[in-house]
Amino acid sequence: IADDEKGHDLDLFCVPRHYESDLDKVIIPHGLIMDRTERLARDIIQDMGGHHIVALCVLKGGYKFFADLLDYIKVLNHNSDKSVPLTVDFIRVKSYCNDKSTNSVRVMGGDELSNLAGKDIVETGRTMQTLLSLLSECNPKMVKVVSLLVKRTPRSSGYRPDYIGFEVPDAFLVGYALDYNEYFRDLS
Repeated sequence: IADDEKGHDLDLFCVPRHYESDLDKVIIPHGLIMDRTERLARDIIQDMGGHHIVALCVLKGGYKFFADLLDYIKVLNHNSDKSVPLTVDFIRVKSYCNDKSTNSVRVMGGDELSNLAGKDIVETGRTMQTLLSLLSECNPKMVKVVSLLVKRTPRSSGYRPDYIGFEVPDAFLVGYALDYNEYFRDLS
C-alpha cells in the first residue's frame, strides 16, 4: 500500500454509526485482506511441506488474521495432496498505550512455552524481536513469522517477517482486530 494511498471513502462500506466520526477512510477492504490471507496460506503449506506446525497467535490484535489464515490452511489440508499437521496455541503481547508504542513488550497469558521445544512454529504478530528471543529459549526446530501488516517507518529495527500480507504507510490503523484502546476490533 503506497504512502500516498488515498484509501476508499467510508460511504462505500457498512461502518457502525458509532465509529463514523472516528474514521477517515478504508485502506484495505475486507475482500482484499481475505484474498491475500488465502495466498499466504498457500505459500505456508507449500514451504512447510510435511512439518508439524504449532501455530502461535499473538493476541489480541492477531486473532482475526490468525483465525482466517488457519481456516484457509485447514481447507488446503483437506483439498490438496500436500497437508501439514497443525496445532494451535496463543500468547498475549502488549506494547501500545493509546496510539503510541511503549518501546517495551509485556508477554501475558498463554500456555507454557517450553512445550514448543523441537517444534516448527508459524507465528502472527507485531512485536517480534522480543518474542522471538523468548521463543528461542524454548529451542524450537524452526520459527517462521507471518504478519498481515508491516509498516514502513523510520523507527523500524529492520526486522522482516517471513510472510507479509501488506506493507503499509506509517499510519495508525484499526479494524480487523487491531484496536485503539480496545475499540475498533469489530471492524472488518
